[in-house]
Amino acid sequence: MLQPSVPASLSSNLRRWWDKGLTVELPDRSRERVRQAAGRDAEPTAGIIDAQSVKAAASVPAATRGFDGGKKVNGRKRHIVVDILGLLLTVMVTAASVTDRDAGRTLLVRLRERHRRVMRGWGDGGCTGRLVGLARDAWRIVLTVVRRSDDTSGFTVLPKRWLVERMFAWLMHSRRLARDYETRTDTSEAVTK
Repeated sequence: MLQPSVPASLSSNLRRWWDKGLTVELPDRSRERVRQAAGRDAEPTAGIIDAQSVKAAASVPAATRGFDGGKKVNGRKRHIVVDILGLLLTVMVTAASVTDRDAGRTLLVRLRERHRRVMRGWGDGGCTGRLVGLARDAWRIVLTVVRRSDDTSGFTVLPKRWLVERMFAWLMHSRRLARDYETRTDTSEAVTK
């Protein structure tokens, strides 16, 4: 996978890591070691998909931000895929106005490029429609939509989906990730990893 051009705003240490491809390689190596320590194969075969809208700081250009009407957030949206242990596999940052279905196509392409063995996935109601069929036909990924029941009120722990929700909670503990401050989406993705 080609590394995007280096943003001018990066610190000198992060710039060196970016130049050497370490912003991609280090998280991958760490994930492989954690998976092996847990008694799993280094390469995942399943993933859970979800998205989170995050407010954008004033430094974020208007061209890369949007308004998520469902969450009432003006900013960006992080689309992620985690494995069964809750470890981050793929991240993509878009304007908050981009729907989960539209971003899901690109997210699944990125997932397939980096993790060829993933054959099973779970997502929320945003993954319905043509995305399920496209995942099956184009990438041979069986994508199952995990929905809340209509009679449930308040917060409910859903099978498999809690893993991706836990990852979002961990990300929000980082002050730098509680709001999107980056001017470029690729820098925001690198910081999230």
